[in-house]
Amino acid sequence: MFNISVAFLIIITFLGICVTMPSYISYLRRHKEGQQIREEGPKWHEKKAGTPTMGGIVFLVITAIFSFVYLSLFHTVTSSFYVLLVILLVYGLIGFFDDFIKVFKKQNLGLKAYQKFGLQVLAAVISLIIATSNNILPDLQVPIVGTISSLIVLFAFYAIWIVGFSNAVNLSDGLDGLATGLSIIAFGTYGIIAYQQNNLSVFIFIVTLVASLLGFMVFNKKPAKIFMGDVGSLALGGILATVSILLDRPWSLLIVGIVFVLETLSVILQVSYFKMTHKRLFKMSPIHHHFEMLGMNEWQVDSLFWAVGLIASICYLIFGGI
Repeated sequence: MFNISVAFLIIITFLGICVTMPSYISYLRRHKEGQQIREEGPKWHEKKAGTPTMGGIVFLVITAIFSFVYLSLFHTVTSSFYVLLVILLVYGLIGFFDDFIKVFKKQNLGLKAYQKFGLQVLAAVISLIIATSNNILPDLQVPIVGTISSLIVLFAFYAIWIVGFSNAVNLSDGLDGLATGLSIIAFGTYGIIAYQQNNLSVFIFIVTLVASLLGFMVFNKKPAKIFMGDVGSLALGGILATVSILLDRPWSLLIVGIVFVLETLSVILQVSYFKMTHKRLFKMSPIHHHFEMLGMNEWQVDSLFWAVGLIASICYLIFGGI
């Protein structure tokens, strides 16, 4: 399954990002369209205001086109690929509208929470309908309970899973390169699993996406020349959850995506604790900001979180992944 054509796909995808991104960054800078920094965020992040954002548009479009062309030329475009493509495009569009309001309308909050959530649920349901109609939606294996095959339960759980991790990756995108590096590690892990399962469509999609993210990291690492924006982070989280479902390993994401889980839990705990005690549990949430407030710089936090994600993924592959 891995041959010279796949190697060429990886190289051409990486180079495609590296060639395209500088022009995109220059365009955004000329039009003075940059990131709005949250007022409640760390004060030292204020210097990032004006940094071009919505870089996710580039790596999502290149991933979609290059993977589709490759599968069309050398193999068959399967229903699994279309499910992933729907998540990529629709979640990318949701993030695009959110970014558009923030950047072009100069409104820091973007889409209202209920608007974003509703659109995310709708997109997840559409992808699940496609999966069901093509008989590729796996039953859910629940410890102690056993196998669950009820479509109502499956749709409810998988929709929550997709929406939840979409927002989890979005919460993690708060430091230069953090979400990009974590996504490379997580998708790389599922790429290995897809290869072992001989799931060609998912494997090619993942390989193309990882190559795109590696190219994007050149511009997103500290000091970031561009941010991925919600268009990138919301799509990446939705795709990650969908991949875990299509590979029949949804629970694995609790380990492979452990950092995303911890980032989300830190926000939930912070809000809950504050409501009960009117005190903060963490110095700031999501938790990557807590570590910053403790005196760690961005590179140190990135390295720590990437290491946690990598170790968790390696442990999963060794003890339960393949």
